[in-house]
Amino acid sequence: MIPTPTGHGHDAPRDADGEPHDAARVPCRHGRNISLAPLELEDAELLRRWRSDPAAALEVGAWPSSLHMMSERVERYLADDDRDDFLVLLPDGTPVGHAALVEENLSDGTAEAYLLLDAAHRGRGVGASALDALVDLAFGDLPLHRVEALTHTGNRPALSVMGRSGFVREGVRRSACLHRGRRYDQAVLSLLRPEWEALARPRSWEHPPPS
Repeated sequence: MIPTPTGHGHDAPRDADGEPHDAARVPCRHGRNISLAPLELEDAELLRRWRSDPAAALEVGAWPSSLHMMSERVERYLADDDRDDFLVLLPDGTPVGHAALVEENLSDGTAEAYLLLDAAHRGRGVGASALDALVDLAFGDLPLHRVEALTHTGNRPALSVMGRSGFVREGVRRSACLHRGRRYDQAVLSLLRPEWEALARPRSWEHPPPS
């Protein structure tokens, strides 16, 4: 079970920089060695820090902002009925990323997947586990038919994670990203419900809580 202490004791969850993270977390989904917990307003500082990573601007179009601006952004996230936002937690409760389904359209059965990890936890399989849990929500609990994901064409780590989760690259939006004065093409990937159903892997609800 993931600990949910409220103080700064020895066993309190800490963020990737070792700082105590106060929010008591009740995970709503589990995956391979990760859990997802609903995003809360007090998570704005974590998101601000992760988005301030230099690579984030290129990989997900993020840019540094003040804590006040980030808090307002999180408030908008939480008030938006067309998105679901989560913190990605390690087995010990450490928050290491932000995962979301955005622009959910239940009539059309579509949504876009979003994932941003702390730089210190990339390349360790956390992203693939979080993305799997996210698409299991989309197809296992929501009536979605298509989940889309976007990244620039040179973002090989992200493209690899999406491929491992079953996403199919279907096109390119030419010159769609701007980063430090240079334009980049944007890859468009998607996962359809029949493709998810054919994936030979356990679903997130089949994983026991990380311990």
